[in-house]
Amino acid sequence: MREVPNSDGMTPHELFTKNHETLKKEAEDSMKGTASSCTVVGALIVTMMFAAAFTVPGGNNGNTDTLSLVSSTTSVIIFVGILTSRYAEDDFPKNLPTKMMIGLSTLFISIGTMMIAFSSALIIMLDKEYSWAVIPSIFAASIPVASFIWLQFSLLIEIIWSTYGQGIFDKKLKKDKTWIKL
Repeated sequence: MREVPNSDGMTPHELFTKNHETLKKEAEDSMKGTASSCTVVGALIVTMMFAAAFTVPGGNNGNTDTLSLVSSTTSVIIFVGILTSRYAEDDFPKNLPTKMMIGLSTLFISIGTMMIAFSSALIIMLDKEYSWAVIPSIFAASIPVASFIWLQFSLLIEIIWSTYGQGIFDKKLKKDKTWIKL
């Protein structure tokens, strides 16, 4: 498709890029901030689950440890990929949001499986002597995890909706009407 320059000699694409420079910078900063925070959380989970896989007395559910370790490692790698992205204009519609969705999803899986592994280890360790403390301990440990998921889950839903939902590019509009009439 041929782009016709306007009276200032700018094509529509050049004009769009110029008019949205600050929006691009804000989106880049937001992506980097979220990816940085989630990288730290994921790295902490990797560290804990690696240590837990080898140090829990009496053993626990190794499958949960493995799933948490693999999913948190995956999330860290994805978030590092976001941090090192080139942040080109073409990356924003699908590439970066998809990476963020995968990173957040794997981070949520790792947090959930970490809590299952923690609960399993707690039940094993407090089995007979302090059985009354198991439920309150699991509940108390779940509060910060649940709050993190509660705060970040809305971001994940928003990214999914704006990337793959109807969003600003309504499919009905594309089928029924042309944007530019010549």
